[in-house]
Formats: sequence, structure tokens, C-alpha cells
Amino acid sequence: MPAGDLERGLHVVPVARDHDADGLDLVHRRVGGVEETRRRVEADVPTDHVAELAFEVVHRDIILYGYYSGVAARLLAFIVILALPAVGHAAPAAPGFTVRLLDGKTSVDSRDLIGKKILVLRFQASYCKPCAKESPALGRLAERYRARGVEVLAFHVQDTVADTRSFVRANKVTYPVALDPKLSIGNSFGFKGTPYTVVIDQKGEMVAHISGQSAPTRLPRILDELLKKEPKPS
Repeated sequence: MPAGDLERGLHVVPVARDHDADGLDLVHRRVGGVEETRRRVEADVPTDHVAELAFEVVHRDIILYGYYSGVAARLLAFIVILALPAVGHAAPAAPGFTVRLLDGKTSVDSRDLIGKKILVLRFQASYCKPCAKESPALGRLAERYRARGVEVLAFHVQDTVADTRSFVRANKVTYPVALDPKLSIGNSFGFKGTPYTVVIDQKGEMVAHISGQSAPTRLPRILDELLKKEPKPS
């Protein structure tokens, strides 16, 4: 590839996008705006091909000029960017919480679950139509994965007890439900609006935040991947 074509290509190749192949946002957020992002880098040019081109350009420049050009420098920087996701960053630790379930009798302390189970926290509301639409699928997912060590817990945000109970009856909810009327729990998990879903892995780290609909269809892939990494009992 001529250097001129390569240089023009570098101006238009998309370097990185903050989503995976299915468009899942994997941004880990903390209150206050500090965030860490797991990036999947996508490009129009395969990584190995870019590396080969970079070597050719650098080799040519050193032979001809005794140094490498700006084109080669940008190529090398591009390869470094491609390599960054492999290094990875630790996901932020999930904040603790204690909550009483809708039945008024059962209390849930996250310390009893984090590190022992994979947790799926669902923030929803009785006035949220997408939440009602996805509730049956979420219930099926909860039943399917419970035996494998996954717990689903829903928080009804800015909701009343009466409206939450009506939602549970109307949608035949089978997963545990608690109230978070003042968003004290939701805000600690980076709540952005209903529906909002957070996945916490076996180490107690928040590995995925899903804003909006489609969580029930995206969760199986996330959970299956986490379950593969679960230590086997000796």
C-alpha cells in the first residue's frame, strides 16, 4: 500500500468504540463521574495487517531517512491502542446494601451474596412500560440461572408499595423485589433511568451496566461467560 494511501486511511479508520459486537455498553461508573471503560477496539483494517504495514513503513523510513516518519508514528500508536484492551482494568467493586423485600419480612444483605453468587440487579418501576414488557423474560432468566448460582434482585425506584405490588401481580413476578423510593441504592450503582441492570461477578465487581431495554436478551451471554470463569470446586 503506498504511503500516501496509508496516511489517508489513518485519518478515516475508526479507532475505538465503547461497545461490544452486540452494542452492549460495558462502562463501569462510580458516583461523581469517575469511570473506567472496558473497550473493544474495532477497525476497518485487521490488526495483523496494520502491524505488517507499520513494520514496512518504519523499515523503509529508517533505510531512506535514518528515522521514521509521521505516518509510521501514527501506525505504531494505532497498534498500541489496539493492544490496550488486552491489558484490561479491574472493574469497580460493587457498593454494599441492605434492603427489605416487598413481603416486609425478608431482608437481603449484599455481604451475604457478593463473592458467593453472581448478582443481577434490576432497577425498574411500576410506571415503566418496558419494565413490564421485559418482566416475564427476566423471570424466566432468573429461574434458568438460579441453580447455577445467579441471583436476580429487582429494585422498584421512586415507587410506592401499592403500585409495586400491583406490578408484581399484573406481571406475575417470581424474582425477589424490593423498594428503593429515594434511589439511595440506585444512585450508588450509577442509575440512569428505568430499566437499568447491573451485573456483579463472583469477585464482587460490577462487570456490566445495561441501560434501557434488551437486558433479558443480553444477559445470557454475560452470565455464561462469567460462569465459565467460576472456580471449579476441588
